[in-house]
Amino acid sequence: MEAAAVNTNRKTSKPQFESSFDSQDISPSARLLFEIITRPSSHDIESALSSTGIPPTHDIVHEVLKLCHENATSAIAFFRWAGRTHKLTSYAWNLMVDLLGKNWMYEPMWDAVRTMKQEDMLSMATFVSVFGSYCMAGKFNEAIKSFYVMDKYGVQQDVVVVNSLLTAICHEENQTAKALEFFDKIKLKIPPNADTFAILLEGWEKEGDVAKAKTTFGEMVIKVGWSPENMSAYDSFLTTLVRGSQAGEAVKFLRVMKGKNCLPGLKFFSNALDMLVKQNDSTHAIPLWDIMVGSGLLPNLIMYNAMIGLHCNNNDVDNAFRLLDEMVFNGAFPDFLTFNLIFRCLIKNKKVHRVGKFFYEMIKNESPPTHFDCSAAIMTLIDGGDPEMAIEIWNYIVENHVLPLDGSANALLIGFCNLGRMSQVRRFAEDMLDRRINIYESTMKKLKDSFDKTGRHGRDKYDCLIRRWKAP
Repeated sequence: MEAAAVNTNRKTSKPQFESSFDSQDISPSARLLFEIITRPSSHDIESALSSTGIPPTHDIVHEVLKLCHENATSAIAFFRWAGRTHKLTSYAWNLMVDLLGKNWMYEPMWDAVRTMKQEDMLSMATFVSVFGSYCMAGKFNEAIKSFYVMDKYGVQQDVVVVNSLLTAICHEENQTAKALEFFDKIKLKIPPNADTFAILLEGWEKEGDVAKAKTTFGEMVIKVGWSPENMSAYDSFLTTLVRGSQAGEAVKFLRVMKGKNCLPGLKFFSNALDMLVKQNDSTHAIPLWDIMVGSGLLPNLIMYNAMIGLHCNNNDVDNAFRLLDEMVFNGAFPDFLTFNLIFRCLIKNKKVHRVGKFFYEMIKNESPPTHFDCSAAIMTLIDGGDPEMAIEIWNYIVENHVLPLDGSANALLIGFCNLGRMSQVRRFAEDMLDRRINIYESTMKKLKDSFDKTGRHGRDKYDCLIRRWKAP
């Protein structure tokens, strides 16, 4: 490239790049050369560079060029100086092509490409860089034109290059349709491979276009058939369906894929289940889960918790317990969240007998309920006819300091008031006051109404409590 021919006074807005000083280790020699070429007052850059006595070795040239993302003019001067005494590598030329293109200096970029052709240094990587530069700038037609002139520069047009151009186009926002337009024109001349379709399907996934994804996937099956090696394409297609509220279609395709020995991996199932759980879609999550487990894939703890949570949200206690029993055999051991999800579900569905039994199971596994869940459990147990179990929970949280105690304490008092067991209410209340547990004003009013119903003796007991409650 003849750098003297480059117009370095072009006023264009340039894309911003991360500073390479911040992102990588720089040799002292490369740092010094870079500082020289980027000095605002440097008029005779080449003399300043030569005076350092640092030879422009291949490694140093590569380092300096990588630093020059925002300094295209300086890069040109440095490149010209380095080329006077050393033969530059094809990698250095490709760095220069990339730098010029990313700074929208397309004429100098093509000057460099032509020089590389003369020096027999052109490669596919050069044109991949050109594609990326044009696409980043939104110049997709120019990127496609660059593909069509490759043969004039002696670089073969093959499916790998096609895929590189498709990747560059699809990388930009909402441009998969543009990529498809190019694909439709070139596919007869250069037959696509599985990667070609994977790129397009990833684009449709990113854009959420279910209809286009189905069309592309159908063409893929016809052109390249089924293969476990095409997993990334299958993942993108199925994810597009699930995210596009077509989980039923995804399940149908999964059954076909299972028959073709082309099921996706755990990553897809994990992501798909996460989406379905967020949509509270047990209708499709359950068959998806069954296909996964039935194929020998072992869910991890996060996936088990997600499915148990989904069953609990849909009040399906039996299936939640089934997964709890199953998970240990698959190497996923329940944690605090697992137990609390099921405990809350039991409380919500007023499974009184199972609440008490499961409470002991949680304690045994060192995953006790939260103070909030203990309060809810106490109310459920008392209302459901098992006040003794409610007392067991109360004693546990007091002894083990499951704080704060206020919610459970007030639930216990109100529950026993409703049962008319006022002697126990009095004992509980006195103990709570001794412990300086906050008894709510609304609870004290409930106690007053309940003690009043037992006559004068009951009112006297309440008066003693209220005096202690009001005392500072």
